[in-house]
Parts: sequence; C-alpha cells; structure tokens
Amino acid sequence: MNEWIVELGKKIEAIGEDQLNEWSSKISANNPWFTKDNIKFALAGWAHMLNENSVNEWLSQYKINSSKPPKSVGVVMAGNIPFAGFHDMICVLASGNKLKAKRSSQDVFFPQWILTLLSEVDAEVASRVEWVEKIENIDAVIATGSGNTARYFHFYFSKWPHIIRRNRTSVAILNGEETDEELTSLAKDVFTYFGLGCRNVSKIYLPEGKPLEPVLRVFEDFYELKNHNKYANNYDYNRSIYLLNLVPIFDNNVILMKEDAQLASPLAVVFYEYYTSINQLQLKLEAERENIQCMVAKENLIDGSVAFGQAQCPEIYDYADGVDTMAFLLNL
Repeated sequence: MNEWIVELGKKIEAIGEDQLNEWSSKISANNPWFTKDNIKFALAGWAHMLNENSVNEWLSQYKINSSKPPKSVGVVMAGNIPFAGFHDMICVLASGNKLKAKRSSQDVFFPQWILTLLSEVDAEVASRVEWVEKIENIDAVIATGSGNTARYFHFYFSKWPHIIRRNRTSVAILNGEETDEELTSLAKDVFTYFGLGCRNVSKIYLPEGKPLEPVLRVFEDFYELKNHNKYANNYDYNRSIYLLNLVPIFDNNVILMKEDAQLASPLAVVFYEYYTSINQLQLKLEAERENIQCMVAKENLIDGSVAFGQAQCPEIYDYADGVDTMAFLLNL
C-alpha cells in the first residue's frame, strides 16, 4: 500500500550532483542557512530513513484502513532546517489522509521539489498534497512553532484535534573521559545545520572538576563555520554582548561557551553546566523532559540517550516531542 514511500526514498538517494547544484542554488538564495552541504546532509538522512527495512518496520506497528475516507489534515511547517515538515507530510499521506500544508517562508522550494519527485513515483498520493496560505476546512492540524507561536496555535486550532509543537533543544552529557573522536562526533551534534535544529545540542553537562579544554580544542576544527556570514554575525554579536557586560565566557574563535543553567543557548553559543552525581542529573533532565528533544552521551551513561554524532540522524519512527503522529492520524 505504501510502496511509494520506499520509491520516494530511492528517488531522493538517486539525486545527482547536477540536480543538487540546481536545487541548492535556488534554496540557498531563498534561505542562506540552507547551504549545499546542509541540503546534501538532509537528503542523505531522508534516503536512509525511507529505506525499505525501516519503512516496513515502522508501518508494521499500525493498522492502516485503506478503505477509510481520507481526512484533511492541516500542517504548519517549520523552516529552521531543510524541509522540517517532511516527516509530518509522510505521516499524513501514509495514513491515507489529505495534506493541506502551509510552508514556511524560509523553506518554500524544498517541499515543492520533493512533491515533484513524489508525483513521478505515485501521482495519486501526490494529488493529496495542497500548499495553502491559510489553514482552513480541515479535520485536524499539526503545527510547529516557537513557544509564543505555539500558544497562539493552541488558541487558534483549539476546536480541531491537534498536535502543537513548540521549541525544544538537545543536550549532551559527558563523563570527562571522552576521546577526541567522540568529541568530534559531539561537534556534529552541535554544528550541523549551524545549530538551528531542535535536535542540535545547545547545552553540555560535565562532571564537577573536569575541564572544558578538550571540548574547545576539538571544536576548533570546525573553524570553517566562521566563513558563513550569518553564523559569523551571530558569533560576533553574542561575543560583543558578553564582553560588554563582563560575562565570563570561553572563546575558541568558532563558538562561545558560557556557564548557564538554561537549556537553550543563542546561536553560536553553547551553554555548559557541571554536575556532581549522574543520578541527580538524570532526575533533573527528567524534570526538563518537555523541553528536551534529544540527549547524547556515551552508551549506558544516562537513560534515553543516543550516541555522539547521532542527534541529527533520527529514524523514521523517531517522532518529534515523542508524540506518535501516525497513531494520532489513524485515530481521526
């Protein structure tokens, strides 16, 4: 029934350099954060997620009634990373429903090109997609936004079944014995997509007494980030603010690190905090669970974590905010 998902994954995997260059030049012109490397990384991630084994394992968990009349599901897509709304789109269509999607102004072209590929794979499925400027005449809604936007969504979409997502961030837990290789993988969790994704690490926890120097030293290898004008502007701005206000920071000319109890840091900044007991930290993070998308750490260090370097490599069955989107859609 949903063979089109696997075929779409194959189409994405088969995108050649010429097509990638064409896509990336137009996408980057619309949103300079979406560089060719980031687009390439996003496509590779989706090609992996939509492989046959993963898709079959994912869908085997659900009973999809193909004879059930489709519902119209409105989706407000985010635009922080390339095609942030793709998973919701796949879920709506795989559940047999119709999609009415409002694309982010920051990510207009990527969804359209994916829809073009989908049209080549299965015209009927593609016909159930409609780009709209206003979410209306729907049976349910899925919306993603900032904390303030989420409050507006809760009010505006209150009369429909809904999933409303707000800002989350990700954290890393170190034991102070990490190798340079592991810290390089952690750097990918921090710097992929310039740190703009909810799965990007913005906060690092270290054992009391362990130095930050190894982290700063390894992170220096990502100096090319400063060649990106928007990233460099954020780095310079935050550095100036901290220096003017005499805020203690570590600075390796790539990223700023500031001791802070908050989870979400500004762009080009990573917060850090010391802990004395891993068990106490586990309890603390559990209390913050609604604000944390992902935790990265060494295996067996802390419950519910993923390996270093895997924060931006979710599987098709990894749902944002831990809310089962497919179950929601199939129960409409």
